[in-house]
Amino acid sequence: MTAHPRTDWMVPRLYQGKPALDVLIVGAGQSGLCIGFALMRDRVRNILLIDRAPAGREGPWVTFARMPTLRSPKDQTGPDLGMASLTFEAWYDAVQGPGSFAGLHLIPSKAWHDYLQWYRRVLDIPVRNDVAATAIAPGRLDDGGSCLLVALSTGEVLAARKLVLATGQDGTGEWWMPDFVRALPQDRRAHSCEMIDFERLRGRTVAVLGAGASAMDNAAVALEHGATVHLFCRRAEPSVVQRYRWLTFAGFLKHIGEMPDEWRWRIMGNILNAREGFPTDTYKRVIAFPDFTMQVDRPWTDARMEGDRIRIDTPRGPFLADYAICGTGIRQDVARRPELASFADKIALWRDRYTPPPGEEDPLLAAYPYLGPDYCLLERVPGEAPWLADIHVFGIGSTLSFGPSGSSINAMTAAVPKVAAGVTRGLFAGDLQRHWASLLAYDVKQVELDRSRLTRA
Repeated sequence: MTAHPRTDWMVPRLYQGKPALDVLIVGAGQSGLCIGFALMRDRVRNILLIDRAPAGREGPWVTFARMPTLRSPKDQTGPDLGMASLTFEAWYDAVQGPGSFAGLHLIPSKAWHDYLQWYRRVLDIPVRNDVAATAIAPGRLDDGGSCLLVALSTGEVLAARKLVLATGQDGTGEWWMPDFVRALPQDRRAHSCEMIDFERLRGRTVAVLGAGASAMDNAAVALEHGATVHLFCRRAEPSVVQRYRWLTFAGFLKHIGEMPDEWRWRIMGNILNAREGFPTDTYKRVIAFPDFTMQVDRPWTDARMEGDRIRIDTPRGPFLADYAICGTGIRQDVARRPELASFADKIALWRDRYTPPPGEEDPLLAAYPYLGPDYCLLERVPGEAPWLADIHVFGIGSTLSFGPSGSSINAMTAAVPKVAAGVTRGLFAGDLQRHWASLLAYDVKQVELDRSRLTRA
């Protein structure tokens, strides 16, 4: 009922005698599923999504997203791509009963996860779980065309004409923590993205580094399991402003990626450096416990084991804890990703393409990949690795180039069609000779002429 045009326009191309994938999407969370749906609507159906997580464990929602509800307003749409029957609201009212959505304050995280599982099933999106991409290399199709060869954790190698990396928060870098925290015994520290046995922390003192929403969520879960929690903020006051709320308007979401580099750097740098504010509900969750303390203007300068406890050094003296949790977010470093590491030096970063004016330098921003207009990787040195144009990045790494797009619900309706169009543009361009031959051979008649009525006077 919604497919237009309906014409199947893709023809499989062969690699070693077998059909190569037209598109391989790495990541089957909300972004990967939505891109898969967009491509299928455009009649690009020779696709596959892979995800390293077991079925039903994709994305953060039932793993390390330790908030009871989404932080986005409930009326933001996303994966539906403009189809009302695919919205979370339609699904929730169908499952819980008419009018149930109206009674929600915010979307429960578990309900959002269940919605995405339904979305995957009802759209019949092809996904393989328990498999990761481990390496990427350029290849050649049997007809001489270009492709990408993607090595998998299973030992297989898949050939694909286009690759989309919908790999979320750390897809072009790593979950970051200070080196001195990383050096602590693994059973005494964790990043907020890791699985944590909170029951082990009952009756213990937990130190949380960071004052963003994720740090607060982890503090809350530790408190709910009977721990005493001290949350450390390096600033004099934590951020209480969520600037992602400011940018949620059509002009920004659709067009920030088309603006001059100096404006993208300035605007997104301002937002990224402001850090993420935590919602009211998150704050209420922690201050409900008398065993919660927020230590402001107290960064960590070092940490080490002192006997059976962790000694954390700060400018205001040491602090002793039993366990440390870092809610310190991510750092961009394409060399840290195994699938990108072998050609990381060939990928253009912002520091390769833009020199900010004095006073606006920022090495953390400079490490973001500098992406083409269709979210593709670009070459650091032109002509050195042209096949990078067939790799499209749709994760946090696209933020400086395109604003909040990959891994962001509020930007999906603007961003997913753009990356999908970039993929289909490349597929069409790669088949121009075939389409030209098809046009020349096109002879489908609309009318059978009654030749007895034709007169040549």
